Amino acid sequence: MDVLNIAPVRLEGKKLLVLDQTQLPGREVYIEINNKEDLFDAIFHLKVRGAPAIGVAAAYGMWLAASQISSGDSSEFLEEFLKIKQYIGSSRPTAVNLFWALDRMEGCLKIEIGKNYGEFSREKAVDQLLSEAERIRIEDEEACRAMGELGLTLLRPGMGILTHCNAGTIATAKYGTALSPIYLGQERGYGFRVFADETRPLLQGARLTAWELQKAGVDVTLICDNMASLVMKNGWVQAVVVGCDRMAANGDGANKIGTSGVAILAKEYGIPFYMFVPTSTIDLSTKTGEDIVIEERNGKEIGELWYEKPMAPAGVKTYNPAFDVTPAKYITAVITEKGIVKPPYSENLAALINRAKAGDSDEK
Repeated sequence: MDVLNIAPVRLEGKKLLVLDQTQLPGREVYIEINNKEDLFDAIFHLKVRGAPAIGVAAAYGMWLAASQISSGDSSEFLEEFLKIKQYIGSSRPTAVNLFWALDRMEGCLKIEIGKNYGEFSREKAVDQLLSEAERIRIEDEEACRAMGELGLTLLRPGMGILTHCNAGTIATAKYGTALSPIYLGQERGYGFRVFADETRPLLQGARLTAWELQKAGVDVTLICDNMASLVMKNGWVQAVVVGCDRMAANGDGANKIGTSGVAILAKEYGIPFYMFVPTSTIDLSTKTGEDIVIEERNGKEIGELWYEKPMAPAGVKTYNPAFDVTPAKYITAVITEKGIVKPPYSENLAALINRAKAGDSDEK
């Protein structure tokens, strides 16, 4: 099976389906999302995960939820829509794409209401929301492909590449962010050798990245998180590529827990550390990484989730943050779909976003 044809979120007619990533790699199962509660559950319990994929799922989910609003009055329809938006937004606080997609769907609805004030059509509004969700999916696929092409310019054939967590095709609409250049390189005979951190405690690297890359025929070696230093010391790694769930205006990037440690190791060993960040993930309203809310999850994930019996003493205290923040000083370059950004990030990220906005306005 071509891994790039595995969509984490897809429509079959009017049926919304999500690849249940909690069942990978053992089973490839799509679950149906029937209402806002199903969507919340899928995002909160990581059945759909990866910042871009969460955004796509949220967009389609808002369309689905809107189709179930019975009121035909524009004010009442919008009021109910905003309640649903707030509910879905509470599912995961760190990934900015969730809120970005929700805001786009709200903007789409308000434009439709404004255009047809006094003659509001519930059916037309729902159709417009579906079209907007489709645009968000297509834009993400195009952005990931562009990041892959740009990222490939920073890599050389035969390189050893280390990655952490999963920033592949099942975390996005298609191609992935950090894994996109690896897939494009595979198609073009680059012969990359990839080392995938297992990514404790949820094992996204072991369950998802290793599964994806193996399906694609990429030379992938799975390692425990605490082996990264030795692998780097051995000279087997020439670049690190990771994704990002929220990037602050100064270039600090929040990603899966353990990413900052990998960045510090890469700096020590003189290895470039590349963070792949769609512009939708760059949050200029967040000044620094200190302002990013870090999700904390149930401590049972550490000592019980993957074991037949508990592997920690009963009652022991746990600390289980889902993300950490990599300071900008450890990031060699930020790869976006609009271009490669290098320090100083405080200036250059804002400039890139402004150019992108101006370009979008020109296209419209």
